[in-house]
Amino acid sequence: MPLPTIATPTYEIVLPSSNRKVKFRPFLVKEEKILILAMESQDTKQIANAVKDVLSHCIITKGIKIEKLSTFDIEYLFLNIRGKSVGEVIEVMVTCPDDGKTQVPTSINIDSIKVQKDKNHSTDIKLDDDYTLRMKYPSLNEFIKNNFDATGDFKVDDTFDLIASCVDQVYSSEESWSSDECTKKELVEFIEQLNSAQFKDVEKFFDTMPKLSHTVKVINPNTKVENKVKIEGLQSFFG
Repeated sequence: MPLPTIATPTYEIVLPSSNRKVKFRPFLVKEEKILILAMESQDTKQIANAVKDVLSHCIITKGIKIEKLSTFDIEYLFLNIRGKSVGEVIEVMVTCPDDGKTQVPTSINIDSIKVQKDKNHSTDIKLDDDYTLRMKYPSLNEFIKNNFDATGDFKVDDTFDLIASCVDQVYSSEESWSSDECTKKELVEFIEQLNSAQFKDVEKFFDTMPKLSHTVKVINPNTKVENKVKIEGLQSFFG
């Protein structure tokens, strides 16, 4: 007589970028094992494949392509799937800003962690009177590098590669150039020809990009000062 199949609960969230409803289920033990083994390998490509496979299995809604989602959509999905898998309250250590060294444990309910959007954020960057640069959000691979890359080795060339990978198109009132029609080398060279003011506007796109964020209040046990601490990014919540 075969063993029974255990029913898995399903949940629904709304993607921050598109307001599309997505149904998902928690990780299964076999999927957590895949993630752990991939992270132990410290191989970024293997980790990327594991995250993609696990998220693909956990997302029930048809037509969701993980590699096409924005970074903050992936972070929000991963946060919620992991939360429903191992518990909806997470424990984090925060450093009190008043002395810059005292660490205090605090509990955060995953439901209270949202993707915050900056009102000054724009995907269109006006370079001059003629040309506008339209950006797109970093890919799944960048999500992996930011959250799971054990090397922590980020070089100047990596910065330009990241920016180039996020170029969607360059356009004027009469013409447009899609990044799909350009080589990586051409895109990097285009970014390198920007002046400092234009490059700062590109940096602003990344600085103001939507991100997971939550503010907590903690009291420094040594100074008795109450501190407000903003926690941002998936890595900050799970370390």
